[in-house]
Amino acid sequence: MFSGSIVALVTPMHADDAVDFDAIDRLVEFHVDNGTDGIVAVGTTGESATLDIEEHIAVVTRIVAKAAKRLKVIAGTGANSTSEAIHWTKLAKDVGVDACLLVTPYYNKPTQEGLYRHFRAIAEAVDIPLLLYNVPARTACDMKPETVARLAEIRNIVGIKEASGSMERNRELLDLLGDRFCLLSGDDQIAVESTIAGFRGVISVSANIAPRQVRAAIAAALEGQVDTARSLNETLKPLHRALFVESNPIPIKWALARLGLIGDGIRLPLTPLSEQYHAQVLEAVQAAGIGLA
Repeated sequence: MFSGSIVALVTPMHADDAVDFDAIDRLVEFHVDNGTDGIVAVGTTGESATLDIEEHIAVVTRIVAKAAKRLKVIAGTGANSTSEAIHWTKLAKDVGVDACLLVTPYYNKPTQEGLYRHFRAIAEAVDIPLLLYNVPARTACDMKPETVARLAEIRNIVGIKEASGSMERNRELLDLLGDRFCLLSGDDQIAVESTIAGFRGVISVSANIAPRQVRAAIAAALEGQVDTARSLNETLKPLHRALFVESNPIPIKWALARLGLIGDGIRLPLTPLSEQYHAQVLEAVQAAGIGLA
């Protein structure tokens, strides 16, 4: 159901912190024009932590409308409260998303059994395709492959964005689940190698600014063109690194603003990219074949 290059879209904002819906339209059109296979709306990169519920649903609604079925739209609806995650997932389903992305509960550090029951409860409450999202560096919660395998038995839990950054972990998931579950890399730096190994693609930060390049590398990997995929990825490696010199989405929003696709707005407690990193990010973007103003 989901494969290829799926962008973890930023949420553009004005200088006063208000969401810039005109810029959302530009970004969606930019990704349609450049062949992106799908959009994750209001995930970590979309600053979900600082959008209120009205903004959250308004952004998802706008992306669904602008995408107009030309690419898949996946809404980030995870929370560390099960009842809240169910509520957000219901709202996203109502506005027409293709699936929802559910991050592991953060801060309260559930057990593996707690994770299983959390996601099972959401799946039972909302009949829509669900993708799990494991990103322990952000959440202090690591969902083990055995738990993922249990959840894969639930009909509408269809895949996972695995962002542990470990090829060893990704191989464990492949060994347990093979091609019966949609395995997507959540780490740009190992996305091509993960896809060569058997993953179905990536949910990508780098695709925000290099959609054509990321899609080409992932498409080659999916087609078994290993040398081509690795060669294309070599030009992207500096970008993958540079976009995490400070917390995501700080560097990618700065780069997109230089491209003229969005303004410089970003919400506290995140701050604009530190000047000491400007040259590094600029050089990495240019090395990927993208010209910035």
